[in-house]
Amino acid sequence: MEKEILGIEHLSVSFIQYGKGLTKRWLYAVEDLSLLVHAGEIVAVVGSSGSGKSLLAHAVMGLLPYNGRMEGKIWFDGEPLTQKRAAKLRGRELFLVPQNVSYLDPLMRVGEQVMGKRPSPSLRDTCRKVFAGYGLDAQVGEKYPFQLSGGMIRRILISTAVMGTPKLVIADEPTPGLHPEAARRVMGHFKELAAAGAGVLLITHDLELALMTADRVAVLYGGRMIEEAPASVFTDETNLTHAYTRALCRSMPKNWDADGERLCDTGDILLYMRKEYGR
Repeated sequence: MEKEILGIEHLSVSFIQYGKGLTKRWLYAVEDLSLLVHAGEIVAVVGSSGSGKSLLAHAVMGLLPYNGRMEGKIWFDGEPLTQKRAAKLRGRELFLVPQNVSYLDPLMRVGEQVMGKRPSPSLRDTCRKVFAGYGLDAQVGEKYPFQLSGGMIRRILISTAVMGTPKLVIADEPTPGLHPEAARRVMGHFKELAAAGAGVLLITHDLELALMTADRVAVLYGGRMIEEAPASVFTDETNLTHAYTRALCRSMPKNWDADGERLCDTGDILLYMRKEYGR
């Protein structure tokens, strides 16, 4: 096994909620989550909206909202990852490929955003090579975000990670709205990053896409990790231990019947979880 790049131990993220008068309580969005990512490994965190996936990414990056509280420990490259250290490493060894393409400044050319406003000749050359590796013409750097397609912007965002020396790349829902073939190409780029030695934490709601890419898959529901297993295990649901994970596996499009009906209704999955966990 390669070197451990990211270690998360008993992570909880909560937000303060005010009631009547001066009463208040902490509302937990992520509870007691532990996870490891090794160099050269892709670990997918899968779950529905509201399961805590993006909060996990923001906690690692040190980007939680001001009213968020984090408990537990996060280790990066063998040392504690404090908020101060995360701020120092962001954009150098620790990279976030954000969920929202609006992270790009609409008033700045994308090349300037990838390289900075005063790039050196060597940095320009590196940028051209990175763009070419992702199927982007060098002239793309002269364009503004609104002039590019969604798939091109996704590749631009991935390029920002490759311009540095990534040890960990966190991809937060990198494929929404993309054609399946474009989504597979984007996933191929993350495989290339892992092959180059970076650890990749892939956050997605698309279990089928995750299984095509990841080495391991962690399933979240309601802020809790309910199962973690090698991606290969998901080819046979009888190998999975949790009823929700087995039902989620059956609900993938490839498991639709001949009439286009799901063999497992996702509504039944949610009903099961509400009964099991009261949420």
